[in-house]
Amino acid sequence: MTTVAAPNSSEIVERLAAHRTLGNAPRSELEWLAAHGLYFRYDAGFVVAHKGETVDAMVIQFTGRTSSFLDRGTGMRYVLETKGGEVSALLPFSRMRTVLGDVVVDEPTEALIIHKNDFPEMIRECPTVIEILVHYMLDRSRMLAATSMQDDKMMAMGRLAAGLAHELNNPASAAARSAKLLHEAMADARDAWRELCATTLTSDERRTVDMAAEQSLIPVTTGVFSAIERADREEEVIEWLDDHGADHGPAPTLAESGVTTDLLDHLAETFSGRKLDIVLNWIAADYTARSLTTDVERAAVRIHDLVSAVKRFAYVDRAAAAEPTNVAQGLVDTVAVLSAKAKAKQVAIRMDVPTDLPIFLAHAGELNQVWANLIENAIDAVSPGGEINVQARQDNNEMVVRVVDNGPGIPPEIQNRIFDPFFTTKPIGQGTGLGLDIVMSVVRAHKGKINVETRPGRTEFRVAFPMEPEKAA
Repeated sequence: MTTVAAPNSSEIVERLAAHRTLGNAPRSELEWLAAHGLYFRYDAGFVVAHKGETVDAMVIQFTGRTSSFLDRGTGMRYVLETKGGEVSALLPFSRMRTVLGDVVVDEPTEALIIHKNDFPEMIRECPTVIEILVHYMLDRSRMLAATSMQDDKMMAMGRLAAGLAHELNNPASAAARSAKLLHEAMADARDAWRELCATTLTSDERRTVDMAAEQSLIPVTTGVFSAIERADREEEVIEWLDDHGADHGPAPTLAESGVTTDLLDHLAETFSGRKLDIVLNWIAADYTARSLTTDVERAAVRIHDLVSAVKRFAYVDRAAAAEPTNVAQGLVDTVAVLSAKAKAKQVAIRMDVPTDLPIFLAHAGELNQVWANLIENAIDAVSPGGEINVQARQDNNEMVVRVVDNGPGIPPEIQNRIFDPFFTTKPIGQGTGLGLDIVMSVVRAHKGKINVETRPGRTEFRVAFPMEPEKAA
């Protein structure tokens, strides 16, 4: 960086008069800026500011180009650039307090710096400049908010993808494991079937075998039996086999299958000796194969349900337009995609959401982003073992959704700031400070309302949307 005194005041004024943003201001106001500004020249590659530093001046850029990069925990990412003829950094009436991201000079840049201590006088002496800057600030905020909102969506989807990968791992592993065991079970069942076919059975005996097999269908994965119950049942089956001189081999499987001693007694009335062993082996092999098939099916259904929930949550391949929206389904899908994060923190999410809530016009994907931000914030707020309640009701002509947590509450000194853009209490890299700002923007776009009630042990976010279709813009 090179700091030089302004060549002369009149030259600075002329350069301000040619400035694309401020050039139409009265010459007297440009002269005021020239008199109160400090001229700088920045060399390419110079880092003008680092993320998190206090911002205390306005930059009127004459030439060159600078770029802002923001690290939100996933590496540095380009956010926006400022070129000659533009104004950047702190503007009058701006809420910005710290630098949002590293600012790097791409091309040699000349600029005039106005310190914030001069802002009160500038507001009095330069009304046209202030008016220009207010409009400029609004345009810049909209552009930054749009970029940041997209980043926030992508970060949220990244977190959800990580959670989904974790959540999918269990059923995927179960399906792979069961499929491998099923290959072995089918071989055993085939051998048992061949042995059964080699045994001469009457029609009544075949019906008895079929009936017994059909009644032995309690899969292990249902958790019907505890470990103690399972051991007790196996002991009971072994005792029955001993009493009837039968082989112990199928005892563990018969115990798991839920076959009753009454059913075994019925088999013993029909079969005995080697024929009884063959029938019991077939029933056990058949149960194992069908149970593993059920396990694979259950795992596949779980994977399908999770993927469907994420697609509905993100509204993949859907137009960004108001459409008939099922709030109940959106809340269920949101909880599904956040369940991994909740489980990791041992947080319980209770849902009180009627399935027959009315459909109304809304931007479904945007509403899901509201639910995701509110529920994820609640997960972050509560302690391990905490609880979150998600409720939805139709109240007259409004759809009302409440997210209630039993966390420590929001401190009184920041309650009025939680919806401010870029305000966050999370460490750098862990929060953008845009979550609740996005929530507020979506709620307002839907002509809705959001309010917060908080105290230690209970925080409630209440969102209400009008049900009239024409108001769900």
